[in-house]
Amino acid sequence: MSKPTLEERIGQWRDYLQKRPAVRTADIDELEDHLRSQIEALRQAGLDEDEAFLVAVKRLGDLNAISREFAIEYSERLWKQLVVISGSPTSPLSSQRDTTLAVGLGVASAVAIKIPSLFGYHLSGPPSDLAFYLSNLSLFVLPFLAIFFGLKRGLHQLDEWFWLAIPFIAAGLLVNLMPFKAGGQTQVLTAIHLPIALWLMLCYAYSGGQWRSHEQRMNYVRFSGEWFIYYTLIALGGAVLMGLTLFIFQAIGLNVEQAIIEWVLPCGAMGAVIIAAWLVEYKQSVIENIAPVLTWIFTPLFTALLLIFVVVMILTGNAIQIEREVLIGFDLLLVLVLGLLLYSISARDPQQPPGQFDWVQLLLVVSALLVDVLALWAMAARISEFGFSPNKTAALGLNLLLLVNLAWSAMLYGRFLHGRIPFRRLERWQTAYLPVFAAWAWLMVAILPVIFNYR
Repeated sequence: MSKPTLEERIGQWRDYLQKRPAVRTADIDELEDHLRSQIEALRQAGLDEDEAFLVAVKRLGDLNAISREFAIEYSERLWKQLVVISGSPTSPLSSQRDTTLAVGLGVASAVAIKIPSLFGYHLSGPPSDLAFYLSNLSLFVLPFLAIFFGLKRGLHQLDEWFWLAIPFIAAGLLVNLMPFKAGGQTQVLTAIHLPIALWLMLCYAYSGGQWRSHEQRMNYVRFSGEWFIYYTLIALGGAVLMGLTLFIFQAIGLNVEQAIIEWVLPCGAMGAVIIAAWLVEYKQSVIENIAPVLTWIFTPLFTALLLIFVVVMILTGNAIQIEREVLIGFDLLLVLVLGLLLYSISARDPQQPPGQFDWVQLLLVVSALLVDVLALWAMAARISEFGFSPNKTAALGLNLLLLVNLAWSAMLYGRFLHGRIPFRRLERWQTAYLPVFAAWAWLMVAILPVIFNYR
């Protein structure tokens, strides 16, 4: 691999500063002028490009210190970036095309969720209608999010759009043509795993077709975590708005609960997916400040929860009861822990040396690994006694995947903490493992129902 040129080094230096929310583009331009002047003077003094760049950057000052100085001097910028200023020509949110695209696709997804009602399917209808909506929920919105990313990332070739469309077409055919037994386990498992499979497929559009790149996969992990934060905030605001709507209409003797359930809730939930993605695209610099705070808060809490659970289980001798709700609960817990681990890794500076928080992260991984082993032990005993079922098979497979991921993550974290490997090895392991989860999700959607005869 050839070493980066001077312009590439300066570009990387600019990219680092651009992630600091208090530093504007004009500030970076001014700093770059100083940097280039220093480099030119050092080149004339006899230094080569690499030496001149390193010395000039050192003279200019530590980048973290620079960003802190700007944050102190211009602290109001941090708050102003949280507001959409549509009339500001310098605001990244002022792009009329991008705003129109996001709003238009959000409206399209809101309309899509209501189209089935034209054919007799209603959210408040019989259980078969609800099953239809649950199975197709991701297909009402994720194709529009794929279009948003495809246009944003410049997918121009017809074959690129063809490969982007294939997963959604296949998913639509699978969930609507397979002869599921109403309310069966395989139908529920398909409804759960299809959004996961399609969300992971969105990485193709998000990366502009460069889905093989580990860096692009990690960027998609960052986006997913940040999107979840924004969507949650929008959902909380929407819940308050709907509550107030019910209140004020009840005050004049009107009950609008049915209209909210049938129209406002589903349409708002679909449209918010696109709007949250749009906000993340343009507000990453603010969210990146939130990400480390969230991981610092929740990592110790989840670690304490898992450790207390393991200790109580050992002291009481109570085994895990492998029932359907318990399986779902434990899988959700372990997936949340893995998600927290991924988000923590994505928010961490890979150049930073090991610290105390990394030890807490390792403890979280080891704790989750212990819980996973205990759950697998209980599952194996249950399966040996009663045999396989769709739920047990799905839970067993997922826990085995998590076992491999957590075990290798713990080993890599331990080696990193002892200075034997760089942090990027841990990053690359997580991004390399994402296709495994995608393949498993598709197996749950396409193969598991066939194995268990759609029951």
